[in-house]
Amino acid sequence: MTVGETTAGESGGPRPLEPRPRAAGLLLHPTSLPGRGPIGDLGPAAHALLDWLVAAGLSHWQVLPVGPTGYGDSPYGALSSFAGNPLLVSPERLAAAGLGTKDDSFPSRGSVAAENSAVDFAAARAEKQRFHRRVWARFRTRASAELTLQWKSFREGPARSWLADWTEYAALKEKNGNRPWLEWDRELRDREPAAMARARKELAGEIEFHAFEQLLFSLEWSELLAEAAARGVRLIGDLPIYPALDSADVWARRELFELTREGRPARIAGVPPDYFAATGQRWGNPLYRWERHGADGYAWWVARLRRQLELFDLVRLDHFRGFVAYWSVPARAKTAAAGKWVPGPGRALFDAFARELGALPLLAEDLGEIGEPVHALRRELALPGMRVLQFGFGDEDSWHAPHRHAPDTVVYTGTHDNDTARGWLASAPSAAKRRALAYLGCGETAFPWAMVRAALTSVAELAVVPLQDLVGLGAEARLNTPGRESGNWSWRVRADEIPDDLAARVRELAGVAARRPPLPPARPPAALAAVAKPH
Repeated sequence: MTVGETTAGESGGPRPLEPRPRAAGLLLHPTSLPGRGPIGDLGPAAHALLDWLVAAGLSHWQVLPVGPTGYGDSPYGALSSFAGNPLLVSPERLAAAGLGTKDDSFPSRGSVAAENSAVDFAAARAEKQRFHRRVWARFRTRASAELTLQWKSFREGPARSWLADWTEYAALKEKNGNRPWLEWDRELRDREPAAMARARKELAGEIEFHAFEQLLFSLEWSELLAEAAARGVRLIGDLPIYPALDSADVWARRELFELTREGRPARIAGVPPDYFAATGQRWGNPLYRWERHGADGYAWWVARLRRQLELFDLVRLDHFRGFVAYWSVPARAKTAAAGKWVPGPGRALFDAFARELGALPLLAEDLGEIGEPVHALRRELALPGMRVLQFGFGDEDSWHAPHRHAPDTVVYTGTHDNDTARGWLASAPSAAKRRALAYLGCGETAFPWAMVRAALTSVAELAVVPLQDLVGLGAEARLNTPGRESGNWSWRVRADEIPDDLAARVRELAGVAARRPPLPPARPPAALAAVAKPH
């Protein structure tokens, strides 16, 4: 029984399970893990982090969306809502499983530093695909009977209905120089049957390769999920409300989105002016034709959530308010300020989830311009909302201030879109800065840890803290700045930035705040520093 779980009540809608224990967790995307390669992945550092979480008394690990990224490398602009990101596949884990060799473990041993302090997406794509193609060639000639059986099961399983859409899209995108599907030849853009049949025959080998990459991701993710469960750690995923326009989802199911005959959106998603942008945010994602989704019982959305529940124990619903009403912006408008609110599917979508999926282990991201209808739906569904401490000091009556928190919430010092606590303090308006320091009773040096303490001692049932704030890093460690098109998502923690006593300090605070799991660590904690050192 944990934060966000509900079951179907007598009326068919969800009702809350009985009381949920206090807990705490860490926010860190796998790409930000330390290591020698060009990107953090699901390898030794990820498994070492599980031990570190146990040592720190933390029972939840929240990550960002894990789909394959495209333009801008944003996890929130993934090329698929269902596929996993091949860049997260670990060469070390593949070698340990007999799919690689010792020499494969670090594909560019001479070209990267012993420990990279930033993600190099271009290098990661080049290196990992070269490696995966070597593994694929090896697999086709001498795969074990067990792996052959896993491959057959993966390809033919009923839960893989998304796989054909993704592999065909990925192979065609590669053939077309990675251009968006809107720029492909018309017959492939429009998925004309004869053209698709020819493409499937011509690209059969590439389609198989991209399916094999998904098997590799699936095997490594399943290992991580099992290891987390064995330690009592729950993984929290993040489900963006909209897929990217250039994605397998939109290309394969255009009828579900507000698109012209040529596939271009007339209106796009975004948000009105807010904390992050004075003219709003013009996201550019296509909007849903919600009436088409409702006509078949929201089948695509049910499949999308089912896939997330295969990967995670809990799922954060990004932009929850968009299910009540969403901001619709003319595609030609220069800013999002020209948009308007349009009603969303509301309760009907969540009733479909409950009917098809049963328990709903969901968290609602209810930030931004929120009205009573949004609060009412969240309460009806018994879903925890969010509080962000950085938003709590702008005025005297902010509901993000600790004294305004409620138990049915998840509190963060900051999210992936915020600056770090230290970075926020350095750039905050003077009035907010004075209020924050006075409220927390600390000086500037102690501010990050005071924010961590405020989060963990909040009445919110779950507290989640970015690693940057546990370590006390500044603005150089910010992961994303909304509205900025480049320079995001590349931060990585260096192992030497994590103090040796940090796990003990966090564990003590988690215990004081009644958030520490009742069981002691099952094994000696691994030091994150160990996985980043040259072998």
